[in-house]
Amino acid sequence: MLNDPRSHGLWEKTAPPAPMTPALEGALTADVVVVGGGYTGLSSSLHLAEAGSKVVLLEAREIGFGGAGRNVGLINAGMWVMPNDLPGVLGPVYGERLLDLLGNAPRLVMELIDTHGIACELERNGTLHVGVGASGLREIEDRARQWGARGAPVSVLDAEETAKRVGSNAYAGSLLDLRAGTLQPLAYARGLAHAAANAGVGIHTSSPVIATERNGNRWIVKTAAGQVTADWIIVATDAYSTGPWEQVRTEQVHLPYFNLATTPLSENLRKSILAGREGVWDTKEILSSYRMDQAGRLVFGSVGALRNTGLAVHTSWAKRSLKKLFPQIGDVDFECEWYGKIGMTDNALPRFHKFAPNVLGFSGYNGRGIAPGTVFGRTLAHHILGQVSEAELPLPLTAPSEPSFRAVKEVWYEAGAQVAHFADARF
Repeated sequence: MLNDPRSHGLWEKTAPPAPMTPALEGALTADVVVVGGGYTGLSSSLHLAEAGSKVVLLEAREIGFGGAGRNVGLINAGMWVMPNDLPGVLGPVYGERLLDLLGNAPRLVMELIDTHGIACELERNGTLHVGVGASGLREIEDRARQWGARGAPVSVLDAEETAKRVGSNAYAGSLLDLRAGTLQPLAYARGLAHAAANAGVGIHTSSPVIATERNGNRWIVKTAAGQVTADWIIVATDAYSTGPWEQVRTEQVHLPYFNLATTPLSENLRKSILAGREGVWDTKEILSSYRMDQAGRLVFGSVGALRNTGLAVHTSWAKRSLKKLFPQIGDVDFECEWYGKIGMTDNALPRFHKFAPNVLGFSGYNGRGIAPGTVFGRTLAHHILGQVSEAELPLPLTAPSEPSFRAVKEVWYEAGAQVAHFADARF
């Protein structure tokens, strides 16, 4: 994307094209301006337009340019935080409300895909959170108990069943979550864009917002070559925020994450590695995640940036790790390589912000963007439409605040991942 093969890798190579979206020129009016062409912005635009609102979406680069087009493609339920921890952080009302919303969020993703016929390699067979060692097994057992107490269709699989599903004997067990699944993330974003455009949304890419101003009860949102006057603004820029809402980026610590895609595996290997097409991630502190695409490529990722010395370090680590996890795979070649940024808040939970009158946004997805981004986009639409009051939202209002030592932590995460991967899986 934008002539950078390491920005979106396999997903750009295999996704259907996005709709034609010219840059904004001239003056427009709308009910709502949505800033950001990822899952949150596209979902909110689609739901607003289907309810009869006039919507203009402005994207600084291209549809799915940020995390929406770079992630591994796991449609997860919930967040990284343990379910029982949310009420402790947010209080019992918001905590349980958020758990209910995010626990059911994958269902909305799949419903939108079905309703709009989005071609995005959807797999509905769940995900496997695999436990590394005794401590990893205890972690997934605890998570399963907490979700199970809330009626979620989750179960703990023993080491034998896990090995059968994954194709590796590396794990002490796994948590199977049948709410979840996988998809081609950029294809999903582009499919949402097509659906939004068909519903009447005016989408303009290569149109970064440079300023806003209040004109009576309305907002004027300005780009280099045009402007939109509207009643509401939705800020859906998250970790890649610049311009008027750069504070959304600075309230998050960027964690780099990369993915590598093998060439298509043989039919025999596909029968022994992830035959059920579940998405997988492990319980290591520097985690790994992997899944199979529909062409039989194994997509394997972890923390780190594929730049400077990181390119050689992480690629070599991935080859060693795959050979150790799957001895039957032998030496692998990677067809594509790409990386992006995960925006992490200080409590690993998303935020709901009211930046000014009628200027709203969610941010801080902490590596869980597909389902939360989609459902939060719908929530913002329902709030603007008057269907959900401010008191009924799934998160309390907060003001952006920059975490301490943000820049230092970002350097440390990138460097620390290289050190860890240089040493890991060598023996």
